[in-house]
Parts: sequence; structure tokens; C-alpha cells
Amino acid sequence: MTDKIVLYGMDISPPVRACKMTLRALNLDYEYRELDLLAGDHCKDEFLKKNPQHTVPLLEDNGALIWDSHAIACYLVDKYAKSDELYPRDLVLRAQVDQRLYFDASILFMSLRNVSIPYFIRQVSLVPKEKVDNIKDAYGHLENFLGHNPYLTGSQLTIADFCCGATASSLAAVLDLDEERYPKVAAWLQRLAKLPHYEEDNLRGLNKYINLLKPVLKLEQ
Repeated sequence: MTDKIVLYGMDISPPVRACKMTLRALNLDYEYRELDLLAGDHCKDEFLKKNPQHTVPLLEDNGALIWDSHAIACYLVDKYAKSDELYPRDLVLRAQVDQRLYFDASILFMSLRNVSIPYFIRQVSLVPKEKVDNIKDAYGHLENFLGHNPYLTGSQLTIADFCCGATASSLAAVLDLDEERYPKVAAWLQRLAKLPHYEEDNLRGLNKYINLLKPVLKLEQ
């Protein structure tokens, strides 16, 4: 197994970090190949042959090529997990996890991407109030999802926590989490920070991301 799994990514990417946390939770050995997206590594012919969408993360597993962090996380659990806690086979429980994954893909991560991409591509540093409000709304949804539970779908840690957690922790690059307004989100992120090897899998890249963006972004009042 050790020579079969390759993860292509860049540490500042929240979706890449979500995959790292999933691989860690499954105790899987893998090779990590870091790309420099800011230098265009993802648009080179060699990479485009593997992923024509030229995005990271990309997982290569014994010839199978899978991209999108949510698809990768689901695939890894279904193939390699010894139990199904991280991605339940029960249809109702799985649907709840899927909903959180789709929320991350369509709302949570997009609220971040819609700020970061204009900066990375065109050096747009002013963040319109509407985009700041989208981030506040995303924090609010997470607060509601958590309710009285320690994790996003209940008492059990799942891949939804990895995917949403990697993104939510990265939102601080734009807007610091108001712990008084979103205390459940704050407690949840602190819970995730206690996972084994969290510093290596998420915090290191997260700090790079925040240090890259936060000093240059200006929020519209």
C-alpha cells in the first residue's frame, strides 16, 4: 500500500489539508508531492494529463486518479477504513455527512475562494462587504449545525469535520472568528486542534495561508 497512494497538493490549500487529515485518521502511508500553484505547476502538461481540471488535491491510488477533496475523502474511507464511523454506511447518517460536505463545497469554501482567488490572480486586496457577510453567514451555519454536539453531525468525528474544519480554520485569513458570537464553532475548532498530528496536517499550512493573506486584505466597511 505504501507505494500506491500519492497526494498532490499545496499546504496552504484547505482541501489539501482536509485530505491529509483523512489519510492520517485512516493511518495510511502515502507520498506527498507538493506543487507550487502560484508558479503554475498545476497547469503543466504532466499534471493536466492526470487532472484536466488542474486543481489540488489530486489523489493517485494504484492508477486511479481522483480529485476534489470531498470525493477523495469519501473514497479513502470506503476503500481503506476498518469501520465506517468517519463516513457511515447508514443512509440517513451518510446523508447528513454528505450535506455537510456539499455545504463545504458550495458555501463555506466558496466564501473563502471568492476572496482568495481575486487576490492570487489579480492582487485584488479589497474585500467587498458582501463577501465579508458571506463569511459571517458561513460561520453562522456552522454554529447551527453543531447545536449541542461536539461534531458537525453529532457525537462522532467524520470526514465532514475534516473538510469543513480545514476551511473554517482558514476563514481567519479574511475575518477572525468572533468567539462570543460563534462559541460552538470556536470550541469545535479547538477540539479538532487536539487531533494527533494536527500541527503537521493542518496548522502548518493554515499558518502559511493566514500569513500570506491576512496582512494584505482590507475589509470594506
